[in-house]
Amino acid sequence: MEELLNKIRLCTKVDDAKKILLGFFPSDNKRIYDAIKLAEKQHEGQFRKSGEPYIVHPLLVAAIVAHYGGDETMVTAALLHDVVEDTPTTIEEVEEKYGKDVANIVGGLTKIMAIREDKLAPSSSSEKLMSSAMTFRKMLIASISDVRVLVIKLCDRLHNMMTLSALPANKQKRIAEETLVVYAPIAHRLGISSIKTYLEDYSFLYVLPEEYKKIDEYIAEHKQQFQLRLNLFIEKINTLMQQNGFAENDYRLEKRIKHNYSIYIKMQRKGISIEEVLDLLAVRIIVKEPLDCYKILGIMHQYFNPIISRFKDYIAIPKDNGYQTIHTTIFDDKSIIEAQLRTFDMHNIAEFGVAAHWKYKYSGGINPKLDWLAEIKTKNDESDDAAEFYEFAKDSYLYSEDIAVFSPKGDIFTLSRGATALDFAYEIHTEVGSHAKEAYINRQKAPLLSELKNGDIVRIATSDEPIYRCSWVNSVKTGKARTAIMQACRQKIRELNYQVAIQILSGIFGTKESRLLVWIRKEKLDKKIDKAATDSIYLQDVVNALKKYPVGEKILIPLLNRNRYHIKKQKFENIVIYSNQSVSSVMFDHCCHPKRGDDIIGFVKKSGDVTVHHKMCERAAKMMESKEPMIFVKWTRDAPGQYKLLVSIENKRGSLAAFLAFLAKIQVNIQTIELKKAEDGAADYFRIVIELPEDVKPEQIKDNIKERYKLIEFVSLNDAYKVV
Repeated sequence: MEELLNKIRLCTKVDDAKKILLGFFPSDNKRIYDAIKLAEKQHEGQFRKSGEPYIVHPLLVAAIVAHYGGDETMVTAALLHDVVEDTPTTIEEVEEKYGKDVANIVGGLTKIMAIREDKLAPSSSSEKLMSSAMTFRKMLIASISDVRVLVIKLCDRLHNMMTLSALPANKQKRIAEETLVVYAPIAHRLGISSIKTYLEDYSFLYVLPEEYKKIDEYIAEHKQQFQLRLNLFIEKINTLMQQNGFAENDYRLEKRIKHNYSIYIKMQRKGISIEEVLDLLAVRIIVKEPLDCYKILGIMHQYFNPIISRFKDYIAIPKDNGYQTIHTTIFDDKSIIEAQLRTFDMHNIAEFGVAAHWKYKYSGGINPKLDWLAEIKTKNDESDDAAEFYEFAKDSYLYSEDIAVFSPKGDIFTLSRGATALDFAYEIHTEVGSHAKEAYINRQKAPLLSELKNGDIVRIATSDEPIYRCSWVNSVKTGKARTAIMQACRQKIRELNYQVAIQILSGIFGTKESRLLVWIRKEKLDKKIDKAATDSIYLQDVVNALKKYPVGEKILIPLLNRNRYHIKKQKFENIVIYSNQSVSSVMFDHCCHPKRGDDIIGFVKKSGDVTVHHKMCERAAKMMESKEPMIFVKWTRDAPGQYKLLVSIENKRGSLAAFLAFLAKIQVNIQTIELKKAEDGAADYFRIVIELPEDVKPEQIKDNIKERYKLIEFVSLNDAYKVV
């Protein structure tokens, strides 16, 4: 692969590009030759930013597709992937000349409409995530009927990244960022690790050039030493394998220094320098049979000391993308080396993923699971928000690392790293997640938000009734769990708002709900009546529409009848009341501790005292069932200015100063700061009280801090309880 990519990277002439492509096909393949002629004719006079003829690009993309086992149909579609978008050629003409299969793939590629450099949002723009999410959405939706669309698009992006130096620096960074968040994760999910690795390294070079340079220079400086260590280790392995009955043609040994981006990710995840990365060196032993992998594992662990915590058996428990390999990390003198053990078939699937089934004509074995594309389509049908769609797919399917956990019966579930027991419950089934009340991890009772580890055995105990955990939506890891919680809570809130609106109106008019519902249906307000529970203006509109109906007692003076239903605003310290009756006081019930910003409801006594509850409070639900009088309540608009933060900061010199400088940069004023210790004595953290200017949104500050630091808590000090 590396040799081919080197040729492609240096290729700028049409004849050289043709030569590379045609090396994959016999000289009498008329269909490929004809497609080359058509593409050449249609792109005539078009040039890339680098100055080379545009036709060079589709020729080289087609060559990469051919390397990944693309047949005539795929290669033809790759050659023509830009003709419908950039030339007068129509999709109908493509179908007439090359068939429906080619036309469908070209049509899918055209729908994606890769963002051109002149249409890119700036890297610093708030449009960045949305544009990436839109591209991501189009890619997945266009490929649902034929995954070959995705494979060709990945090959297209790979060649674009290889020639990115021809663009201005700001465009280079923007395209590279999109490649990291959209294209590389899709390559991972399809199991095409070779494309994923190259996309990540090319992107890393442009997104974080200084960090890339440091790692690259470190590797270049120590490369000779690394190669000597690897060669010495390879000699030892060769000797051991031959002493234990393996002939030279029974296996293949590969050695490598880890890729720059994977080194950078490890440094970031562990908060370490490159000098502290233990396993920069790796070897791969490729054999004929799965049993041979375990024989070699035994040999290696017998002669070298293994780091047991780094052992992973993906042969016994394959990843969802089809990946199968045993990973073990061992000590060899002063070196620490990661060894990967796999068969030749496993190697082909690891490198080529879903494309291995075209290249090597595999029909069985472990295949990348593609049913996630169907689930993606279901989510797309449910959501109009591209950013929400992207977050769902990213968290649920495109994570770069995953763990395998087990049900008590031994069923395997693959989850993203950091997933909780509640994520596991939703992975089993949405109903299990919504009814989950307890978790047992390795037979020990544990909180539902306990983070799971690779190999955990998890049992979920369920309740008869669904449990709504709306405040937990940001505590779960997978998009599946997050989406299910959000949907259930939206539906529950909608139902509650309907009932709250009816009971508020019933109190305003002093009439039975059954009579009120008749009026509402007559005025055709029943479809939107839930809005009256949260919108004071709409509440008055509904009252005005219904006050013409007789309540039962006659009012002799019409003016008094009108005033009787005037909804007046009554403001208290934290709460605003809208009602036609006077309120004497407002208090908060401590059964549910509603805080500013929570959904709330209010109950009113004859004395005029109002009690406020969280809308999802169980006690409030019972009070509603008992038909206790309700009243319209909402939070005051005054923005709370003070917040308490609990934050964990890396324990090294200069970390606190850097954190305080960061807070100043994002317009945060520090009131107090204290060093605290966790109750179990396991960790230190800082408790900080901050003040925000009126024009600064607390949600934005919270997100900014979470991006760079471990934020444990972010609580308003201006809530109803003044809690510190």
